[in-house]
Amino acid sequence: MNLKEAFRYQNKIQAFMDEAQRLLSYEANITKVENTYRRHKVMAEAADETVMVAPETEYYDQMTDIARFLVFLLGEKERLFAAIRRAKDQLDIDMDSEVSLNVSRQSIAHTFKHMNDLRSSEQILANGGTGYRFNTDGNQVSYRCDVKRVTTINFDRNVIRTELKKLNQVSDETSAKLDLCTVTSRVVYEPPFDVNASFADAFETYLEDRK
Repeated sequence: MNLKEAFRYQNKIQAFMDEAQRLLSYEANITKVENTYRRHKVMAEAADETVMVAPETEYYDQMTDIARFLVFLLGEKERLFAAIRRAKDQLDIDMDSEVSLNVSRQSIAHTFKHMNDLRSSEQILANGGTGYRFNTDGNQVSYRCDVKRVTTINFDRNVIRTELKKLNQVSDETSAKLDLCTVTSRVVYEPPFDVNASFADAFETYLEDRK
C-alpha cells in the first residue's frame, strides 16, 4: 500500500479501537447480574427462582475476546506506525515538517488576504460625537454632532500582496509534492482485514485467525 492508503487504514484501526473500548466501557457488558425471586418466603409451596439479567447487546458473551481484539488492534497500530515511519524516511522531503509548515503558510496567507482585501472608507456617524458648550444663560450644556470617520490602511499593500502571492505559490507547490508522495511511496504492511470491513467483520476475521 502507499501512504495515502496507509493513512486511511490508520483511521480504520483507530475507529475499531474506539468501538472496542466503547463496548468494554459499558458496564452492563462486563458484569453479570443475577436476580433471585424469594417466593418460598412468601408462599411455602413456591420455590425460589434465579434469573440472569443479560443486556440485549451484541458481543455480551465475548467481552474477553473483545479485550484481546483491542490489544491486537493496538499492536497493528504500532506496526503500521512503524511501517509509515520507514516509508517517510525514504522520501526526499521531511513530510511531517512540510505538512506543519504548510499549515502555517496557509494560516498566514489567510491573514494577508484579509489585509489585502481591506479598502479605505469614509462614513458619517450621525450624532456620533458629544461635546459641551455654554448656552445664552452662561450654563454649560452638552450637545451632539455628526462624526466623519475616515479609515485607511496602516500597512504597505504592495508588500502584503507580494508576500501573499509567494505564500500561495509555495503552499500549492508543497501540497502537490506531498500529494505525490502519498501515492508513490510504498508502505510495507500487510493489513489483517479489508479497509472497508465493518467492526463485526474484522472481529470475526480476528477470531478465525486465532483458531
